[in-house]
Amino acid sequence: MARRNIWDPMNNLVTMQQAMDRLFDEAYGRRGYDWRRSQQTDLLAIDAYATPDELVIKASVPGLAAEDVEITIEGETLTIRGTTPAPLENVDYVIQERRHGPFSRTLTLNTPIKPEDAEAVFENGVLTLTIPKAEEVRPKVIKVRGAGEK
Repeated sequence: MARRNIWDPMNNLVTMQQAMDRLFDEAYGRRGYDWRRSQQTDLLAIDAYATPDELVIKASVPGLAAEDVEITIEGETLTIRGTTPAPLENVDYVIQERRHGPFSRTLTLNTPIKPEDAEAVFENGVLTLTIPKAEEVRPKVIKVRGAGEK
């Protein structure tokens, strides 16, 4: 019995969506330019959040040591940069998907901070940068007391 090919438009739409996602990832999401070093870089993916007292930035940089990552804070600008080592050169890869080469990420911090008290911890390939907020932006809690209290 002959096999019939039935056209499935949903299958073609999924394939088109995957192609568009890849196009936008390559064009906008993963590459950047490091103006200080005049070179193309991979854009370092980060998670960032704020607590009442500090800003916290986390980045995965597997395969690197703490001394391979450079962090600078100049005014309101935070930059994290480094270089992922090149893959082996004396092998024929069947699949090679891990990125290598320079990476960087620059953020503009919209909150006054205390850069002199910033701490960076590197553990299990995850960089955690904690930057305390300046006193003037920390929330102040004012206790409300009754008329007869002192």
